[in-house]
Order: sequence, then C-alpha cells, then structure tokens
Amino acid sequence: MKKTLPIIFVVLMFYGCGNRFKGQAKINLQPPIIAPFKGIDTISTNDWWNRKPNEIIDVKVNREDVIAFGLYTVHNNILKLTAQLFPLYPNETREVRLEIQKNGKWLEIQKVKVNDFGWSALFRIEGWDDSKDIPYRILHGEQATFRGLIRKNPKHKKEIVLAALSCNSNKDRGNRNHYVNNINHQNPDLVFFAGDQSYDHSEHTAAWLKFGIQFREVFRNRPCITIPDDHDIGQGNLWGESGKKALTNAGNGGGYYYHHEYVKMVERCQTGHLPDPFDPTPIKQGIGVYYTNLQLGGLDFAIIEDRKFKSGPKGKIPQIGPRPDHILDPNYDPASIDLEGLELLGDRQLHFLNEWGEQNKDKIKVVLSQTGFCGGAHIHGSKENRLHADMDSNGWPQTGRNQALRVIKKANAIHIAGDQHLATVIQHGIDDFEDGPWAFVVPAIVNDFYSRWWWPEDEKAGENSNGALPWTGRYLDGFNNKITMHAYVNPDNPSNGAGYGLIRFKKKNKEVTFECWPRDIDVSNGKAKQFKGFPIKIKLDK
Repeated sequence: MKKTLPIIFVVLMFYGCGNRFKGQAKINLQPPIIAPFKGIDTISTNDWWNRKPNEIIDVKVNREDVIAFGLYTVHNNILKLTAQLFPLYPNETREVRLEIQKNGKWLEIQKVKVNDFGWSALFRIEGWDDSKDIPYRILHGEQATFRGLIRKNPKHKKEIVLAALSCNSNKDRGNRNHYVNNINHQNPDLVFFAGDQSYDHSEHTAAWLKFGIQFREVFRNRPCITIPDDHDIGQGNLWGESGKKALTNAGNGGGYYYHHEYVKMVERCQTGHLPDPFDPTPIKQGIGVYYTNLQLGGLDFAIIEDRKFKSGPKGKIPQIGPRPDHILDPNYDPASIDLEGLELLGDRQLHFLNEWGEQNKDKIKVVLSQTGFCGGAHIHGSKENRLHADMDSNGWPQTGRNQALRVIKKANAIHIAGDQHLATVIQHGIDDFEDGPWAFVVPAIVNDFYSRWWWPEDEKAGENSNGALPWTGRYLDGFNNKITMHAYVNPDNPSNGAGYGLIRFKKKNKEVTFECWPRDIDVSNGKAKQFKGFPIKIKLDK
C-alpha cells in the first residue's frame, strides 16, 4: 500500500481539476499516435509534453483552457464549425461536444473526435436554422468550454460588410488588440483571413494556436473564412503544381516541400469549417482541395486557391534573373515566359468559376483568394531591391492570369486578396485598360518585415490618374499586364502600412466601398483617418 500512494498522488496532481503541468520533469507517457513526419510540428506532436519552452506559445495550458477557439460558416443551411484544441495528453478523451442554447437550456447536438495531428475537430450540422442568432458552446471533458454565437443570415440588411486581413508575421508575436477592438467596433458580417496566418514554417499547430488566441474575439461571434498561403504550409513561395513533391523548400520547381500529411493537417485546421468543396477530388499525394462558395447576406463569395495548381517557373521558362522567379531586366521579352502548358488556377477552378458565375446573377459576387492578379509592387524587402517582375504574383503566367480575370469579370465580381504586404486598389485590364474586374489587395497585419513599395522607376503618374496619390493611373506591370492603379499604401504611411481592409457592399445599387485602416488607430474616435487615397467607391454592372 505504501508503494502505491506516491503513484496515486502523482496521478491526482496531474489529472486533477484545473491543475497545470509545468514541464519541469519528463513524464513517462506514451503518445497514442506517432506523427508520420519528423522534425516538424514538434511542439504539438508525439510526446509534446516533454518539449522545452518555445518562443511561439505555451501549449501546456490549464485543462479548462484546452479549447483554444472555434471557427464557423453557415451555407445552404449547413453549419460547419471547427473546434481548435491545444494538445491533449494520452489519457484525455478525444471527444468534443457541441451544444446550442434553446429555450434557455443547453442542448447537445453532436459529438466528434479530435484529430491528434493538428488537434482540430469538425462539426457538420445539416438543416441549420439561419433565421435566428443561436448561442453555442464547445465542450471537452468536465471543464473546458468555448462559447460564441452563430449569427443569423443577414440577408435583410441593406449593406453587408466584410473585414479582410493577411500576413500575420512572427516578427511581432504580441497581441492584436487594435485589430480586435476596431473590427468589433465596425461589426462586419464576415471576416476573411487571406493567408499567412502562420510564419513559423515547420510549427504550424503552435503558430495557428497563437493566431487563434490573438484573433478569436473577432470570430467567436461571427462567421470567418481562413485560407492558407505559402508560409502556412512551410514555404516562402508556393507553386503547387497539383500536389507534386517539391525538391527544395524554395519550391520554384513546383510542388509541396513538407510531408503531405503536414500539408493536409494545415488545410484541415484552416479550411475544414468552409462550405463543402465544389469538387473534392484530391490532387497528387492525396492532398485535398477546398475551393468553394459561400452565400451570405445576399452576396455570393467564391473562395479559390491561387497556388495549388500553379506551375513553378524553374526548368519551364528561361531564367532571366538571379532566381528562377525574379526578373530584373526591364528589356526582357514578356512573351518569352508566357509559354503553352503553364497553369495558374487550373482547369478545375476555371470550370468552378464559370459555373459559379452563371448562378445567382442577381447577387453581388466576390472572389476571395491569396494574392493579386498582377505585379503590383516595384520594390521588395528594401528600397535597394527593385524587381521588374515577380512570378510569385498571379501576374504570371499571363495567359492564365487573363483566363482568370475573364471569368471573374464575366461573373461581374470583384476580387479581394492579401499576400503582398502592400495594399492596392487596381482595376485590371485584359485586352484594354479597365476592361477587367476591380481588385483590393489588403495590407499586412504586421508590415515590419519584407515590406513592399509601389514606386514606378520614372516616378510619373500614369494616364487617367485620379490625382489622389502621386503614382496612380494606367501602367503596364513587369509582365506587360494592363493595370490602372487607384490607391496604394507604401510603408512610409502610418503603422508602416500595416492594417486591414473593410469592404462595404450596398446591395440595392451594387455599390462597393473599399476602406483601408491603419493598425494603430482607434476607429471609435470620430477623427480616425484611413490611409491616404481611401475610401474608394465603385459601382458594379447591374
């Protein structure tokens, strides 16, 4: 009996109510599942409780705090909600419950299992009543709870508001209170994170948890779209080439560098709560797809994947610059790199956009993706680094770019994206200037690292300049694509050009207003100002 007492005491201390294991001594526990990848996501996999402290986030939380956050969308009366947990110890239950409040009482509506890779769990509820606000709570074990509100469909509102953000750099791991307070004050109907929620390439789960803690008060009570970009899946740039295996983490030969199960984990955590994909057929390595649409408030949002099918430049086109994806020579022939067989969105997504464009023609339509369909920056990283053309953008390949813009324009849609660390409002040209769709690339959440500038080398305004800023008007980008620049936010602006976009859609007259707000202001102050050049109002065809 004397020998068993210390063991009982340790167990009680470890699993007792609200107690926290500090990780000062290693615990002899066996992980129930071993990750199929090595050297990545180490903070959150296998015997994670034996890891040393890290600079991203402490995953050894009090057990009542083990549910980090939830994300949801509702589309066609289907609720999809992802519960994101901190890592669980081997002897903790993997069951998570979803309850809703009905007639003042909590009612359990579904139980699901947590995936040990990424620690997410997906609820899918058909027949959802989207005509009313419904409180929800996610539960794990006896103590952990995360509460929020499933909002009713705002289809009777005259104006629908979207907040859009991207590029949550790890150069600043602090809180995001300015964003949370401002966005909640402006109270958008939907939030869109366009990619690079994580910059910790090989530690997605820890970085995703950090992102969620930073922003969960934004999406606790409203629907949210999150899509991963290159940094989320562990690469500086991504040309997915339908899922092939990349040879290097530079990725410019095409494909995914890290283990396919790691990529699938990232996409599961970030996109599992999105509406069901248009065509769920996996690509190479069994990697999934998530391109789909979301109808909300009388608007129709197409959510696409810029990088997944895109061709990598290395070995397919002549290398003209110091890297396969960079061109410095302004005298090169743009046609020399726009070769037959190169893909951008790929046939599958073009088919989806064509189908989407033919439906619900009375609705305002919006395409959401990772990056812009042109080279919208001249200077990259530092003022000494002028690039004539950057193939990380969707300006290349030009044929694929024009194919995408034609179907977006045919749908009478606008385009919202991020990625560039440089906010711009551009009207694209396809055959002629201004014959394509409008696009708003929103600023970076953190812009103290690898900033970009719109800075024409001749420092002259283009034709048809609106005069709001020095360098607006008609230009050719580094791929000879036609663009009309209406506004840009260089890093010499407040908050180093960091901030977020707010897009207002007035349904009756199909008027769209692009707003761009600096990170460090307080929008509740009536004197708060947007970046210079904003807002911009446009009208879509009726």
